[in-house]
Amino acid sequence: MYTSMKKGTPKNNKKFTKSILAGSLLAVVSVAALASSHREAPSITTTPKVDGTDFYMFRSYEANRSNFITLIANYQPLQDGYGGPNYFSMDPNALYEIHIDNDGDAQEEITFQFNFRNTLRDLKQTIGGESVSIPLIQQGGVANVGDTNLNLNETYTMTVVRDGRRNGNRTVVSKTGGNSTLEKPVDYIGEKTLGNAAAYQAYADAHIHTVTIPGCSAGTNQARVFVGQRQEGFAVNLGTIFDLVNAPFGVISNRANANAAFENSIQDKNVTSIALEIHKDCLTPGTEDVIGGWTTASVRQVQIGDGVPAQGHQTAEKVGGAWVQVSRLGMPLVNEVVIGLKDKDRFNASKPSGDGQFLTYVSNPTLPQLISLVLTQSPASAPTNFPRTDLLNVFLAGIEGVNRPANVTLSEMLRLNTETMPTAIGAQNQLGLAFGDAAGFPNGRRPIDDVVDISLVAVMGGLCVANGTGNTFGLNTVPGTNLSSTCAPSSVPLGNTSLSIHDAVEQARVPFMNRFPFLSTPTPGSGTPAPTQTTL
Repeated sequence: MYTSMKKGTPKNNKKFTKSILAGSLLAVVSVAALASSHREAPSITTTPKVDGTDFYMFRSYEANRSNFITLIANYQPLQDGYGGPNYFSMDPNALYEIHIDNDGDAQEEITFQFNFRNTLRDLKQTIGGESVSIPLIQQGGVANVGDTNLNLNETYTMTVVRDGRRNGNRTVVSKTGGNSTLEKPVDYIGEKTLGNAAAYQAYADAHIHTVTIPGCSAGTNQARVFVGQRQEGFAVNLGTIFDLVNAPFGVISNRANANAAFENSIQDKNVTSIALEIHKDCLTPGTEDVIGGWTTASVRQVQIGDGVPAQGHQTAEKVGGAWVQVSRLGMPLVNEVVIGLKDKDRFNASKPSGDGQFLTYVSNPTLPQLISLVLTQSPASAPTNFPRTDLLNVFLAGIEGVNRPANVTLSEMLRLNTETMPTAIGAQNQLGLAFGDAAGFPNGRRPIDDVVDISLVAVMGGLCVANGTGNTFGLNTVPGTNLSSTCAPSSVPLGNTSLSIHDAVEQARVPFMNRFPFLSTPTPGSGTPAPTQTTL
């Protein structure tokens, strides 16, 4: 029987902690997360402005903010700091969304929509008596919100939609003072334009807006929102991973195996983050503590190129028609290494309520066999329990007693028990739930969580080793279905070794902040590169 971690459940219960350490070891929702979700489907490679790369959802560990949930949706992968002269503004012809399912029915009850507007000021210089438009997005130093030296002014609106993202009740939020127009900082062009890292962070902080969330009671309706460039928060040797996982594996407790030859290859990249901090009681209905979340991006159904674009900014296309979803991301890397190539575009266009069509990719995953070929030159190392009820349970339903809704419809999304207290930043374990940190992945996802190492263990059978011969954690069946298998040590050729696999890149190489918006100051286009160690 499902036992929810309600308000009266002690979070430091020794029995619960022991079960996490010994049994729920690496019971992860993600089937495999060998990199961040960059360029994961054929069609999305053609529209990088709407390519979702990572989604985080966690109870805030900022001082005096523990009753708030932080949602971070990253877009526009692999940004080089020197990517001028136009840099990485958001697409005004797209719709970016974060969805919350707070009753387990695989449908959004709350959607946060973000629409962007990029206003060209058309700054000019007088040259030989002629007033001539400048070719850059700045004509001098930038230090303030809406700085007059900026040639392109980026703003956005945030809309809260309840009970259906397209046909539900819609309200545009307003910040303190009643203005619904929210400013976005320009990307970190470089130190000459925006100052050193501390100066840029102060400039970015001025773009953290306090807004009022409609439909939430007084005391819980004040939220903070930030949209802007951040340093890439994921650690991976991207080229090596997709070269048939051409990296050493080792014992998960021996972090020394992460060596210089396999450092984080995307450390110097940036992303654009949509970050929202909102009171936990504003997200839950009061009868269920577990929420599910995912982010999407949509474009208009019709886009027509204009052979003679009008003067202005981004005028080469005309758009119209209904919104068409082209990006979807909940758990890390699902589409990239779980969904078959022929269905990647379809997954990006799908909703959690339709995930039954992708069930076989979870119940009969190909990735374990591909990894086995690398580990032993034979597919014999892949788990043999089919269907993979271990992965179906945690991937589509959440973990029983941790982050599974009382009434759950099988579907893929990141799930978080909002009543699990956050772990102080200095005490966080990057291996998350598996190593006793109840506030860590897959109970939501924090920036520090090393989803690569956790997921490698899960996909190679660690769940079934932990489940034992007596079905300790009920992984032989799947709730709401007649699917069953023998999820036991006998179905895991690697045996206990499956509990100790890890990749060769440390998530702790990535620096983070201990406050909202948590992801660090981006790498500048010119100047001092970002630090290489996390701030804990």
